[in-house]
Amino acid sequence: MNINFTLIAQAIAFAVLIWFTVKFVWPPLLSAIETRQKEIADGLAAAQEGRSALDVAAKKSEATLAEAKQKASEIIGQAEKRGSQIVEEAKDNARTEGERILAGAKAEIDQEVNRAKEGLRSQVSALAIAGAEKILRKEIDAKAHSEMLSKLAAEL
Repeated sequence: MNINFTLIAQAIAFAVLIWFTVKFVWPPLLSAIETRQKEIADGLAAAQEGRSALDVAAKKSEATLAEAKQKASEIIGQAEKRGSQIVEEAKDNARTEGERILAGAKAEIDQEVNRAKEGLRSQVSALAIAGAEKILRKEIDAKAHSEMLSKLAAEL
């Protein structure tokens, strides 16, 4: 055999292999590669959309959380304000009740003072009458009075 014939036979076999590969093997491989590239591109696009959706959701959740914190602080402020109002109302009620009790106690004390004064007046008047009676009994002298009455009768 000749090197030239072997070389030409190998070149023909290689050309047939290339033609067979281009005709039958290459199109399915290219379609598989293109399909895989499309799937990868779609996956990357979906991942990008997912990231952007995640960012939007994170921003939304932060906004919702901030709003919830603000509402919670408002509710706490309102509760503290209402608590202060309740305490003030209780203080006012206690003050009013204390004033009412104090007024009642003062009225009762005034009544007791008046009763004591009346009791003292009656005792003083009884003592004055008793003292006057004793003085008059001691001072009344029948002879002196009869002389005085007879002088008065003589003058008239």
